[in-house]
Amino acid sequence: MEPLSWMEIIAGVLWQFMPVWIALFLTFVLSILFKRKLGLYGKLFDSIIGMVGFALVMFWVYTAIFNGLFGLIATHDALSQVSGLKNKVPGTPMPSAEDGQYAYYLFGGDNLARDVFSRMVAGSVVVVQIAPLATLFAFMVGITLGLPAGYYGGRLDTILSFLSNLILAFPVILLFYLLVTPEIVETGIPNYMATVLFVFPIVFMAVLLNSRFYTRPRIRTPLLIVVLGVMIWIYLSMISTDGYLVRNDDVAIYALPAIVDLFDVPGGILVVFVSVVFVNSPTVFRIVRGLALDIKTRDYVAAAQTRGEGPWYIMLWEILPNVRGPLIVDFCLRIGYTTILLGTLGFFGLGLPPESPDWGSTINEGRKLLSIFPHPALPPAIALMSLVLGLNLLADGLREESLKD
Repeated sequence: MEPLSWMEIIAGVLWQFMPVWIALFLTFVLSILFKRKLGLYGKLFDSIIGMVGFALVMFWVYTAIFNGLFGLIATHDALSQVSGLKNKVPGTPMPSAEDGQYAYYLFGGDNLARDVFSRMVAGSVVVVQIAPLATLFAFMVGITLGLPAGYYGGRLDTILSFLSNLILAFPVILLFYLLVTPEIVETGIPNYMATVLFVFPIVFMAVLLNSRFYTRPRIRTPLLIVVLGVMIWIYLSMISTDGYLVRNDDVAIYALPAIVDLFDVPGGILVVFVSVVFVNSPTVFRIVRGLALDIKTRDYVAAAQTRGEGPWYIMLWEILPNVRGPLIVDFCLRIGYTTILLGTLGFFGLGLPPESPDWGSTINEGRKLLSIFPHPALPPAIALMSLVLGLNLLADGLREESLKD
């Protein structure tokens, strides 16, 4: 077969992303039709910048969903190697394509004869799995500690602020490097950190529900039992592997029976996840603390105190809803920072396994021959840039619309 022309390559790429185009079209049509009923999200569609950013972000989210769950986007296995396609240019046909197998490497082959297009698509799954969830966990930690620090002040604020500043004093990349090095991983420190950091969503949800339904014990008690029971089960499954929190030659700490262990988080992903949460939490803490210091002086907080509401009710149901705008904007920006950090770790070969298709690792492998074969490094670099750009534009759009309220 003859190699594909550039027009045929572009047409092939657009066709592979057809489920994503359909999903984006439906999302925009429905969102614009009902935008007046969708709050801040609906107002996003009054901003051109916000819509462009939202489109870029959702493009990669839908790509990760359709490829990760249904395998609809990638043309080949991201790890499979085909003899004769090492460093081949975009549009190169496969030597002996089997029935039902895609016949071309749309973006060419890398230095190990793997499909660059498929690795770029598979890299989106890695980013979408880690970046938003790690950022969400960091927000749970920051909110749970930042609200009482800002509301109560005093010695509690001093201690928590000191610990936060202590972590922020380290350069981020150096701190990441220390956390993901094999020597640190072998000690089990990331697992112990996961045990502490991952408990904060449980604490947050417990306090949130208890403060809301404190005067209605018939609803509060069963709700807490069900919600916390499920969250604790997921928590134990996240921090354990085959039922063990840590298991090596020196120590073995049992977490839960392997038969009820819902899933095992791969070691590399767990280390990166914990590192992202640990590094981002102090910054979120400082933001929430500053907002709480400002909001706690407002009249509606004084009115809640006069009604006899408890401190946690005031923090979670009076202060927190009124700072959601800045927090949502920062959440979008922080996902972008996390995406860059993941790419940086992958570029330096830290954290995730070497064969991982994450964008940082793929860029690092491609840059070694960049002057001769630019095609392996460019697609993941453009993908990383477009996602971070989309998150920044989305944050700008949300900020612009939230300021109009």
